Amino acid sequence: MVGRARPLRGSGPRRPSRAFAIRGLVIGAVIAFALLALRITTAGWNATALPDRVRDFVTLSTSVIIESLPFVFLGILISIVVRFWVPDRWLVRVMPRTPWLRRVTISLVGVLLPVCECGNVPLARGFIMKGFSVPEAMTFLLAAPILNPVTIVTTYQAFGWNDGILIGRIAGGFVIANLVGWLFSLHPRPDLLLTPRFEAACRVEAVEPDASLAGGVKVRRAVLAFAEETSTMLPALIVGSAIAGAIQVGLSRDLLVALGSNPIWSVLALMILAFVIAICSNVDAFFILAFGSTFLPGGVVAFLTFGAMIDVKMITLMRTTFTTGTLVRLVAIVALASLALGFGVNVVA
Repeated sequence: MVGRARPLRGSGPRRPSRAFAIRGLVIGAVIAFALLALRITTAGWNATALPDRVRDFVTLSTSVIIESLPFVFLGILISIVVRFWVPDRWLVRVMPRTPWLRRVTISLVGVLLPVCECGNVPLARGFIMKGFSVPEAMTFLLAAPILNPVTIVTTYQAFGWNDGILIGRIAGGFVIANLVGWLFSLHPRPDLLLTPRFEAACRVEAVEPDASLAGGVKVRRAVLAFAEETSTMLPALIVGSAIAGAIQVGLSRDLLVALGSNPIWSVLALMILAFVIAICSNVDAFFILAFGSTFLPGGVVAFLTFGAMIDVKMITLMRTTFTTGTLVRLVAIVALASLALGFGVNVVA
């Protein structure tokens, strides 16, 4: 549990203020107005006058934002519903009590939620505020983008049963997510894995659960919480998308393709590619299908597994919840496990 030590009312951290949520909405409105003004003032410009790299940067960054934005909002909406309208007792009753079995169960929740990795970040934050432990939320966060019906169907449509890619992705994602959850469950103080600001918000939720509020108050709090989560997630998404676009412009894909036939370098190259392009897990199978004839199956499986869990965009989104040290360890574990998975598939296939 995250800091479920219950401080006395009035002595603990305060609930995030309405002013913070309103400030987030104002910032969002200003950004939207600025984008609209930019679109109007540049409507008559000749885009070909811009350097190719600038156009590529704008196109790639914008495509990542457009692709991710619906899932971010969907994830925030689901997290608000879970946080405000799902009773604590119900969650406690349906979840197993054994820690490892709880992690296994929550890693399969993604089967019911067709949300890609971007939307799972606010949902995982909602789970932690609801009382799930940090390792359990991590297990869900990593497993859900792979073990959701849309990802499974698109991967099957792209590769069928060929070379064990579909099975490797599903089984590998499940095992890696639970491995990460188990390793972080060994931490003596899981609350230290969280940023101080988010940890404080969790302690406030423990004192006054949102689900216990009266109807009108609950709706107002839910609206403010939506604004707060939106103002936290959107800047991280925009920064992460811009970084992904900048790296893609500077990275030579010809070099990656040249490494594709080597059983070791093919895995590493596609993991780097997955980290850089930050493509949604619901559609990444169709993207990597074009590389299927160039790269070995282990590289493709590593791309589909590692990229669904970790990429540039996800790093910035997860930083809203976890400390830098936590993220470094998380990325290292997932990367090493994905490497082993890719090598193993190349040996077997």
